[in-house]
Amino acid sequence: MTVIDVAIVGSGIIGAHHAKAIARHPGLRVTALVDARIEAAEALAATLDPRPSVHLTLAEALSAQAINLVSICTPSGLHIAAAEETLAAGAHLLIEKPLDTDLAKARAFAKVAEEAATRGLVTSVVSQHRFDPATVAVGRAVREHRLGRVTSAVVSMPWWRDQAYYDSAGWRGTWEFDGGGALANQGIHLVDQMLALLGRPAEVYAQTALLSHERIEVEDVAAATIRFESGALAVLHATTGARPGLPVRLALYGTEGSAVLQDDQLEYFHTTTDPQLRAADLVPPQDVYGAAKDPDGWVTGHLRQYQDLVDAIGSGRAPGVQVRHGLEALALVRSVYVSAGLGRAVSFSEVLDGAFDDVQPPPVTPNSSQGANQ
Repeated sequence: MTVIDVAIVGSGIIGAHHAKAIARHPGLRVTALVDARIEAAEALAATLDPRPSVHLTLAEALSAQAINLVSICTPSGLHIAAAEETLAAGAHLLIEKPLDTDLAKARAFAKVAEEAATRGLVTSVVSQHRFDPATVAVGRAVREHRLGRVTSAVVSMPWWRDQAYYDSAGWRGTWEFDGGGALANQGIHLVDQMLALLGRPAEVYAQTALLSHERIEVEDVAAATIRFESGALAVLHATTGARPGLPVRLALYGTEGSAVLQDDQLEYFHTTTDPQLRAADLVPPQDVYGAAKDPDGWVTGHLRQYQDLVDAIGSGRAPGVQVRHGLEALALVRSVYVSAGLGRAVSFSEVLDGAFDDVQPPPVTPNSSQGANQ
């Protein structure tokens, strides 16, 4: 097997996480680490065998040795610059979620990635939960119309992040580098799963608030109603102010059946097309809700996406998560913020196409809210 040499840009928590996933794949090898804080890169390098080279800049790493794939794990607001540099150098690319904090930059980058694909370069955005067995099973049921017409969904992420989390790094909780709060940073995985299962949104109506934290610019609670082009309606909720933190939940309802994902496992499944079929029939035992989860499951999720990426590079096919998927997830997050700032419903297509690029994010102050009720 040909081994793909990988450079990881960003040696913080998520960069270390990627390094663990890469170490488990026989076709991947961490060859270089890049971080403006050289001590962080050195510390991560010391945990890897063989020890990768360490660099202050991506340009330095790309010129020092052959790099086949670059994984970008920097703060969100720095993603696009490194992504463009990677493709210009002729390397494949994986970008941590979200695609970026700036929708206009992300939109322009989608064209860059499209051109790079004509040169055989594969670009993917991290959305590892699309590869969870539970998500795959429900997605198949939707495509096969086992749930009939999907009429609605309720999506909730009631997580807890204490003040120390936001105080731990200057970029956390900022519009420039974090791109938003509970929805943009933590909730975007649920946003992406919702898009994968329900398709393209038509209209978004939202409110956001900062109710549990201080010294941040962004929301810690977001709530939205979304009408999809299919006619389905969804309720989206994300917060980092729900102590002690509860499982994420995605419930999908249809005219012939319903499915519930909870904490990335399949909790419930029913279809009139096969009334005897249950959740346990669709996924492995460990992916049925209530089963003991692999304590290293977070690494497993990323490993699944790396496997998809390796397959895409080897076969020349498009990856399971493309730049357009990352762009649409970012546009839905942006739609929530635009709606909250304007205090009215907004068209998803108009947000995606740039009609609201000049709308500033809603200002927040501790223990205040903003949106349609102002």
